[in-house]
Amino acid sequence: MIQTPYLLFLGDAPDQLAAKVAQGIKDWRPENAVGQFRLPGCKATVGLTDMTLAEAQAAGAKTLVIGVANRGGVISQAWKEVLLEALAMGYDLASGLHNLLSEEEDLVAAAAEHGRDLHDVRIPSVDYPIASGVKRTGKRVLAVGTDCSVGKMYTALALDAAMQARGMKSTFRATGQTGILIIGHGVPLDAVVADFMAGSIEYLTPDNDPDHWDVIEGQGSLHHISYSGVTLALVHGGQPDALIICHEPTRSHMRGLPDYKVPSMQAIRDVALSLARVGNPDCVVVGAAVNTQHMGKEEALAYLERVEKEMGLPAVDPFRFGAERLAEALEAI
Repeated sequence: MIQTPYLLFLGDAPDQLAAKVAQGIKDWRPENAVGQFRLPGCKATVGLTDMTLAEAQAAGAKTLVIGVANRGGVISQAWKEVLLEALAMGYDLASGLHNLLSEEEDLVAAAAEHGRDLHDVRIPSVDYPIASGVKRTGKRVLAVGTDCSVGKMYTALALDAAMQARGMKSTFRATGQTGILIIGHGVPLDAVVADFMAGSIEYLTPDNDPDHWDVIEGQGSLHHISYSGVTLALVHGGQPDALIICHEPTRSHMRGLPDYKVPSMQAIRDVALSLARVGNPDCVVVGAAVNTQHMGKEEALAYLERVEKEMGLPAVDPFRFGAERLAEALEAI
């Protein structure tokens, strides 16, 4: 088990989205985060107190969590001095990057010398099966997005909380490093060998009570050239009964792809639904979740009203204004 509380390491994050791992932990498990550590030039913050390693340790921090998800998921050489110092001071390290802590010889040696643990949450811990496509009992809802980092995880977490508040049976199913660090378990989907990705989601969402909902954390986007594969694995392996379309309306292009425009919510709805019905012919789209964090309140509410009229679906910002209407839509299925 990863020891809590955490000091969240933002490193030299180039923008706010790069710190989405730290932001997710701070927003959904604030009791586990004592502060943040930023290198000079860091352009992100999660709104916690900036602390040195010594200050955070005095506040109780036991694990330094790499809260940065950079392109390619690499451990920067610029971070090494801090990581090595943390190990020497008695911190454990935790990371969800593709570049594993356990692959860095100097970190492995320092951890052994000081008796500390290295936690790589992006290592699959199960021999997942190849997907069978056999229908499972219980119900499943999947968040699909017009782009990466638009709020699919936040939608799923907010929806799970709203469903449980209504007395519905639900379980959040983490499929990425942030979700796993938040709840402590899940499938690191983008680290699973391709032939087994859909099977890993079948494994993650097994047979359950007929009225139980698995709320599956979305990844990537079917329209994203770089990351569409993980999305399709979720769509087919999850066999969702319901889809929620997620969108961030202020972007000028796809994340990391300046030559590609963000598709419309209607385009994602149509593509995702047609693919979902391969595995579950009864799948329906039940709502739209819009990330309005870069809009003022009145602008956000007006935008949500417009989306609702255009798509004929309840449209909410589940983190900002609540996910109750999405929960109501699922309850009606």
